Amino acid sequence: MGIDVTVERAIPLRPERVAAYAMDWRHDAEWTQGIRTAELTRRADSGGFGAGAEVTRTAYFLGRRIDYVLRVAAHDPPRLLDMVSVAGPMPMHVTYTFDPEPGGGTLARIRVRGDASGLYGLAAPLMGRRVRSSLAKDLRDLEERLRTPQD
Repeated sequence: MGIDVTVERAIPLRPERVAAYAMDWRHDAEWTQGIRTAELTRRADSGGFGAGAEVTRTAYFLGRRIDYVLRVAAHDPPRLLDMVSVAGPMPMHVTYTFDPEPGGGTLARIRVRGDASGLYGLAAPLMGRRVRSSLAKDLRDLEERLRTPQD
């Protein structure tokens, strides 16, 4: 049994600004629910962050610690960041897209797909609802973070 959840939010800021912040793994713990740490553990073949890079995240979901590694499958700023899990409790695919909106805003979208088998399979309906709620809060927090002056 799998999960496939997409959330979106119109953010009244330019896609370049929204994507630059959201696609930077160093900000993951600041706006993404449950993530405590994120670390670039493999550089892209071209160096730095891009296709082939890997980010190791430590998160908490449903009260459990989850360590997982996401490999960047596609990186096309400011439009797309697509990542697939290469280590973790379940196969997962995370896609961020940032499309221009009329008036200079951004339609920010996050899609999470996963294969919730085993113990996670039993909780798939609950997980889907929790993931949707968490992702919606992520996008609210992203907007708030970008609209609030930082130190």
